[in-house]
Amino acid sequence: MAEELAFATDLARRAGEVLLSFYDPAGLRGHRTGKGRARDFLTEADRASETLVVEELSRAFPDDAIVAEEGGSRPGNGRRTWYVDPLDGTVNFSRGHPFFAVSIGLVAGGVPLLGAVHAPVLGETFAGEVGVGAVRNGESIAVSGIRDLPESLLATGFAYVRNESPDDNVDNFARLILKVLCIRRAGAASLDLAYVAAGRLDGFWELHLSAWDVAAGAAIVRAAGGTVTDLRGGEDFLTGRHIVATNGRLHEDLRANLCPLRSL
Repeated sequence: MAEELAFATDLARRAGEVLLSFYDPAGLRGHRTGKGRARDFLTEADRASETLVVEELSRAFPDDAIVAEEGGSRPGNGRRTWYVDPLDGTVNFSRGHPFFAVSIGLVAGGVPLLGAVHAPVLGETFAGEVGVGAVRNGESIAVSGIRDLPESLLATGFAYVRNESPDDNVDNFARLILKVLCIRRAGAASLDLAYVAAGRLDGFWELHLSAWDVAAGAAIVRAAGGTVTDLRGGEDFLTGRHIVATNGRLHEDLRANLCPLRSL
């Protein structure tokens, strides 16, 4: 699927240029709209990026379904679905923090096939097709060789709904921070996954995520030789709202240190 991957990669970069036209390192320019929760909001940049991505995917692949975070979705006639996060890391973006990205992933039969994740301020584009390979800015990448949890650098995140669910991830963080090299919490799951693929992180886990958050990144991790499952070790990470992604070597050790789910 070289054509699809090249198209998604170029489109992610173009959407990133749209985001940059709104971005202000001193803080948000433009209107911010709530989505029902104090921590969950969107910006004019979210809408503009999503409009471009959905329109271009619809034109290029009219038979494919599209599911986009801000509602720009459409049904398809085939078995493939594009999952789009037009601005992953909206809180970061709104405060001038450069760790945000455009995420575009293609899924068929519930399995991620390929993905592109572009971080416009950082100037990095990660892309990969499962079974073929993964790249950063056109250069091949692979997961790390770390085998022992005490030597691992991990990443995680905390959901908007962390005050509303017993699965708030705080207990996981408290347990693992004492057992690993360190844990990062940067605020954009798609980039965390891309960093696992590039070997910058050895593992990542998070709860309460949606398919558009992880479809592209999961494909890139697998394309780079890593392992992606849900917290139970299964394949329900797209719709089950929980994910573990690692270099594969410490996957089961990481999973074994995560608390059993109570509500998800």
